[in-house]
Amino acid sequence: MSKPVVAIVGRPNVGKSTLFNALAGEMISIVKDTPGVTRDRIYAEVSWLDKNFTLIDTGGIEPDSSDVILSQMRDQAQIAIDTADVIIFITDVRQGLVDSDSKVADMLRRSKKPVVLVVNKVDSFSKFMPDVYEFYNLGIGDPVPVSAASRLGIGDMLDEVVKYFPEHDSEEEEDERPRIAIVGKPNVGKSSIINKLLGKNRVIVSDIAGTTRDAIDTAIVHDGKEYVFIDTAGLRRKSKIKEELERYSIIRTVTAVERADIVLVVIDAVEGVTEQDAKIAGIAHERGKGVIIVVNKWDAIEKDNKTVKEYENKVRTVLSYMPYAEIMYVSAETGQRLPKLYDMIDMVIQNQNLRVATGVLNEIMTEAVAMQQPPSDKGKRLKLYYITQVSVKPPTFVIFVNDKELMHFSYTRYLENKIREAFGFKGTSLRFFVRERKEKDQ
Repeated sequence: MSKPVVAIVGRPNVGKSTLFNALAGEMISIVKDTPGVTRDRIYAEVSWLDKNFTLIDTGGIEPDSSDVILSQMRDQAQIAIDTADVIIFITDVRQGLVDSDSKVADMLRRSKKPVVLVVNKVDSFSKFMPDVYEFYNLGIGDPVPVSAASRLGIGDMLDEVVKYFPEHDSEEEEDERPRIAIVGKPNVGKSSIINKLLGKNRVIVSDIAGTTRDAIDTAIVHDGKEYVFIDTAGLRRKSKIKEELERYSIIRTVTAVERADIVLVVIDAVEGVTEQDAKIAGIAHERGKGVIIVVNKWDAIEKDNKTVKEYENKVRTVLSYMPYAEIMYVSAETGQRLPKLYDMIDMVIQNQNLRVATGVLNEIMTEAVAMQQPPSDKGKRLKLYYITQVSVKPPTFVIFVNDKELMHFSYTRYLENKIREAFGFKGTSLRFFVRERKEKDQ
C-alpha cells in the first residue's frame, strides 16, 4: 500500500513553511550522503497516531505582486489537486480573508478533493476565534485554528487530515502486480520506453480507471505476468520559471515513487548522468524502493570495448550512495535490450521480498565481527548481540547492541556489505535499525 499524500497550499507569508517544519519536525531523516535530496525539502514523512503520510509543500517561490500571487497560487493548487489525497489550505487570521483565498478556495472546492481549511497564527483561541469564523465564508468546511509557530492546534488539524485517508480496501490489498515507476528528467525517453514495451501488447493496454493522480498507470502483460507501469511523463506544463518546473517534476516524482515497488531511473546516455538525475534517484533511495538505472539512447553512443566499463564508473560515482542499483543500457528507439527489463524487474522484486532466517543472519554477523573488530570509544567496545530481519520491501534489519552511540555508520555499512555478499540483494536498498540492550537484559 502506498502512503497517502498531503499537500499544503496557501498565499506567501501565511506560514506554509512554518507549518511544514512543525509537522516534519525531527522526523526528517537527512541522508548524509544523498546529494541534493533534502536541501530543498519539498516533502517529508510524517506520522500521526498510527497513520503515516507524505507531506508536500507546494510553495517555494514567493512572487512579489498580487496578480502573480494569484496565478502562482492557482498553479500550486493545481499541483496539489493533481498529486495529493488531502489538501491543507492554510490562511492567516491576522491578514483576514483575502480575495485570492476565495479564488483558490473555489478551485479546490470544484476539484472534489478533501480540503482541510487551516487558519494560522491563532496564538490565543479566546482572542482570535471571532476572526476565525470569518473563514466559514470560503465555503470549504470548518476552519481549524492553529498556530504553526507555537504548535497550537496541530493535533486537531492532523485529526481532520487523517479522517480523509482511505480505509484499506480489501480489493486494493490484493493487487499483487508489481508496480514500476518510470522517472527521470524531461526528454530522457520515459514515454518512448513505455510505448516500446507496449508495442507488442497493444491489445491489453488499459489505462487503469480511478487513478486521480496525473501519472498514467498502464498495465502490460509480459509472458503471462501483469506489470503496472506508472509514467510521470503524462503532463507537460508550460512553466515560466525553471525552478518551478523542477519543483513540480520533483513533486510528481515523489508521488509516483511513493506508489511504486520498483523505480526505473532513466538517464540520457548522450547527456550523461547529471546532478538532477542524482536528485531523482535519491528520492527512490530514501523511500527504500528497488532501483534500476536505465541508460537510454545507448544506440547513439560510439563504442569500443571499454565504453560500458567507463560509463558505469561515471554513473556509480555520481550515484555513489546507491551502489546496489542495477544498471541497464537500452534504446527505446531500436528496442535494444528492453525485453530484458522484465527479467531485471522480476529479480529486483524477488530481492525486495527476500527474507533471511535469523540463524543465518547471526552466523554472518558473528563471522563479520570476528574478521573486523567493532569500534570502541574511551575503552568501551561495541558489542553486537543479535540481528533479525523485521520486514521486506525494503528488507529491514534490527541489530541489538550494548551502546548505540558506538555503532558507527561505517560499521553498519560493513555489515550490510557482508549480508549482500551472502545474499546479493541486488537492486534494493537495505535498512538497518540499531537498538540498545543493556547487559542485564541478556
